[in-house]
Amino acid sequence: MGRSRLTPEREAELCAAVLDLLREVGYDALTMDAVAARTRSSKATLYRQWQGKPELVATALRHSKPVSTADIDTGSVRGDFAELARRADDGQLAKDAALMRGLGQAVHGNPDLHRALREVLLDPEVTGLEAMLQRGIDRGEIAADCPALPFAAHMLIGALVTRQLIEDRSADAAFLSAYVDAVVLPALGV
Repeated sequence: MGRSRLTPEREAELCAAVLDLLREVGYDALTMDAVAARTRSSKATLYRQWQGKPELVATALRHSKPVSTADIDTGSVRGDFAELARRADDGQLAKDAALMRGLGQAVHGNPDLHRALREVLLDPEVTGLEAMLQRGIDRGEIAADCPALPFAAHMLIGALVTRQLIEDRSADAAFLSAYVDAVVLPALGV
């Protein structure tokens, strides 16, 4: 799709509006008409940029993502994970966790949303995490045959999702830092 037609500022405005609408009405009630009205744009403009609602929602989530694994390389696995936790914006994490819980329900009945979230939001982060871990293997910090390697993404995503369920609190930077030190790094043998 021809994404170059939007300025970065306009795309940020559209993404913010999509997230606001998601918080207000949820995924199922979100419509391209509502996004167009909220952003004073046409549906044609939206469809030129995104195939539909699933891609628009996934892009909006990706755009607002406060922490990314893709651009972290401190020279050590411990440093990389510490930087990941340090970059966590507690307020944004809480907002994103609430959105992701709501979208988690919508994913079950919408394979297009599931695909879009995987392609736009999840896959790039998993790829970045795998690169981070591979650098650790290459430096000798992690054993290449470490049995926890295939579960690193599960551990991190699980921490973000389950804290609310177990403790009725959103994950924050302090929690992520403590979790990484107590669970992730020991599991990886770091």
